[in-house]
Amino acid sequence: MSEAATAVIGGSGLYEIEGFDVRERRKVETPFGDPSDEFVIGAFAGAQIVFLPRHGAGHRHPAGAVNYRANIWGLKALGVNRVLSVSAVGSLKAEIEPRQFVIPDQFYDNTKRRLATFFDDTPTAHVGLADPYCEEVRRAVGAACESVGVPAHTQGTYLCMEGPQFSTRAESNAYRQLGFDVIGMTSATEAKLAREAEMCYATVALVTDYDCWFEAEDVTIGMVLENMRANVANVKAVIAEALPAVAALEACACHRALEGAILTDLKLVPAEVVERLRPLLAKYL
Repeated sequence: MSEAATAVIGGSGLYEIEGFDVRERRKVETPFGDPSDEFVIGAFAGAQIVFLPRHGAGHRHPAGAVNYRANIWGLKALGVNRVLSVSAVGSLKAEIEPRQFVIPDQFYDNTKRRLATFFDDTPTAHVGLADPYCEEVRRAVGAACESVGVPAHTQGTYLCMEGPQFSTRAESNAYRQLGFDVIGMTSATEAKLAREAEMCYATVALVTDYDCWFEAEDVTIGMVLENMRANVANVKAVIAEALPAVAALEACACHRALEGAILTDLKLVPAEVVERLRPLLAKYL
């Protein structure tokens, strides 16, 4: 594939994209284990697209068990340099209503057990993450939401929790006091790895419910699934509108995230480690 492919990572309920011309389903072996599923490769509106269902077909992998490193490594190895992800979330603010979308510009990572870096040994690398989501992709998605008439908040902080349980009321109210906007279980982990892989990354957060702080209405799976179905129909329209614009974006600072971030002399890195990280390090070797 070319080095300009765009990927969509589908979240809960999004397992396919209408109008996607599927040309290949490819199983990718990675040094980090198996990705969530096969990578679906094809074209949409003239652009090369790779689709991956984050939780696997049939929602086999809960958020805490998703092999995020294998997913992002696999996308990078396939030539992907832009990622648009979809994530179901709960709202922490009254004005962010179920069935609305949020395009976060920040996250707070409250996970505890995730493998969220490719650089947990040698070489040492510290990428900048002050602005963790690609502004160019965020802007394209916001414009797509406006174009298709889906209510969207174009800023917000995504609180990433471990799961798989939902929050307690005490936790939910604490998150509200800290000023967070939505709560989910996936985006922060992907965003960290995408930045290390020098890929543009943005999330469309689909609001399924008010988190349990909203005591007038406890969160139930039935409520979540009903709102999820409505959200998935809307996000498919947003993706169809956004993908051509995202695919046409020029290279940005995301694609240079490792410049100056690698502290170890790569000549001192064992050959097997270099090979494991080759999709990330190739241009610096």
